[in-house]
Amino acid sequence: MLTENKLNGIRIGYALSGSFCTFEKSLAAAEVLRSMGAELLPVMSFNAASLDTRFGKAEDFIRRLEAIADRPVIKTIADAEPIGPRKLCDIMVVAPCTANTAAKLALGITDTPLTMAVKSHLRSGRPVVVAISTNDALGACAKNIGILHNYRHYYFAPYSQDDHAGKPASMVADLSLLPDTVALALEGVQIQPVIR
Repeated sequence: MLTENKLNGIRIGYALSGSFCTFEKSLAAAEVLRSMGAELLPVMSFNAASLDTRFGKAEDFIRRLEAIADRPVIKTIADAEPIGPRKLCDIMVVAPCTANTAAKLALGITDTPLTMAVKSHLRSGRPVVVAISTNDALGACAKNIGILHNYRHYYFAPYSQDDHAGKPASMVADLSLLPDTVALALEGVQIQPVIR
C-alpha cells in the first residue's frame, strides 16, 4: 500500500472519457489523488464534456472536476496539444477509459482532447494509466485492450467483470487501486494482478 506522501507534488493529467456510469467513482478517485498531494490537470473527451445522460449533466461534471483540480478542464484538441511539449504532466490517467477511447489509443487516432492529451504526453516517454470501463472488454474491444497492454508506457488499473451474469463481456477498473497503480507506474512497474 501507498504511503501518504508518495504522490505529493506529482502532476497527473486526469482524463475522463464517456463511460458516464463511472463518473462518480472517477471523481471520488480524483479527490483521493488530490488529498495525497497530487496536482491534477483535468481533460475530458468531447462526449464526456458535452453529453447530458441519465447519470448527470455534463456541465455539472465539468464544474465538479474543475473544483477538485482547482483549474479549468481542457476540452479542446488545441488546448491539449501543449501537454507533451511543455511537459505539463508526470503521468496521464484515463479514468474511465471507454472501448471507443481504448480503440483510438491502440490505433493512434487523435480526434478528441483526451486522445491528443495522451498522444502529446507520450511523446516524451512518460507513463499513461488506463482505467478500463466498458461493456465490451471481453468482446470486440478485447483486441484493443490487448494491444495497449503490449505498448510501452501504458499501465492498467486492475479490472474485473462487474456483472458476469447480466453483462458477461463487461469489465470495470477498480478505482480504489488508482493511487497504487499510479505510484508503481511512475516507477515503470505494472501493479499486479491486473485482472482480478
